Amino acid sequence: MKKHNFSAGPSILPQEVFEKASQAVLNFNNSGLSILEISHRSKDFIAVMEEAQALALELLGLTGKGYQALFLQGGASLEFLRIPYNLMKENGKAAYLDTGTWASGAIKQAKAFGETVVVASSKDDNYNFIPKGYEIPTDIDYFHCTSNNTIFGTQMKEFPKTDAPLVCDMSSDIFSKDIDYSQFSIIYAGAQKNMGPAGTTLVVIKEEILGKTGRNIPAMLDYSQHIAKESMYNTPPVFAVYTSMLTLQWLKNLGGVEAIEKMNETKANLLYKEIDRNPLFKGVAKAEDRSLMNVTFTLNNEEHQPIFDELWKAAGISGLNGHRSVGGYRASIYNAMPLESVQVLVDAMKELENKI
Repeated sequence: MKKHNFSAGPSILPQEVFEKASQAVLNFNNSGLSILEISHRSKDFIAVMEEAQALALELLGLTGKGYQALFLQGGASLEFLRIPYNLMKENGKAAYLDTGTWASGAIKQAKAFGETVVVASSKDDNYNFIPKGYEIPTDIDYFHCTSNNTIFGTQMKEFPKTDAPLVCDMSSDIFSKDIDYSQFSIIYAGAQKNMGPAGTTLVVIKEEILGKTGRNIPAMLDYSQHIAKESMYNTPPVFAVYTSMLTLQWLKNLGGVEAIEKMNETKANLLYKEIDRNPLFKGVAKAEDRSLMNVTFTLNNEEHQPIFDELWKAAGISGLNGHRSVGGYRASIYNAMPLESVQVLVDAMKELENKI
């Protein structure tokens, strides 16, 4: 039976990426060697890294605009630490928007470096909306936000204007929608949702903002060091970078970010329409802030849960359970999720309605 993987991450990837990656595990570029065993200094892998970096900038519309793309390790969580190290001056100040678990994790790290202002938070409502109408201080070194909140199913539809560098954690919606990415000074994203397997993190940096803190930055945390070494200051996660490159090739061949945004909207609209129509279900996130990537919903009557669980599992659906801090269900419908899989979930929801 075909499986429909709604996991929040590590998540679904395109089938053709799996096929190409599996072949490379056996024999990469007809070299007689596996991608898992080649030197990261080899000509073949340097070409992979360069193409992955170039594709990331191209798909974001940032080629030739003063940005560098890095493939690093440590997940987005390590970027929580790298950001203040590289941007917050001694006795400086940063501003953060608190929209969920990962945003609050970033805030915690920044507070160890200097004054950290939380301009707004939706914590009191269990992060079921994106705060709006807040003011950003003018005397800050940078402003940080999280574009999509995987756990709670909320997504920023627009971004604030500020003269300070704008930093965004896009781990769960990068490459999913067509926006002006040049408004950001730093974009970072763990690969394991829209880009590749777990093990690497994409960091896109406007290079001119670096080197202004006066800090002595440890080499592994210094973006300038990683730029100078072309993402090879230490041994990179070769397979994760290669698979990310394949995924970015797949996205480019589909028509890029503009094309995938239309597909993502179609998928999300199909599922949200059923949540709103079906009297047995209700959405978690406020309607105006609903995520196109992570759809959170619950049953109106928990007594129906065993029946619904049996239905969606029988349909080949996997990874639908909601995060423990929200409960209910979470359907992660990242770029590689086909429309037909979303339809299978909608059909299971309709089947429950017919049974009750």
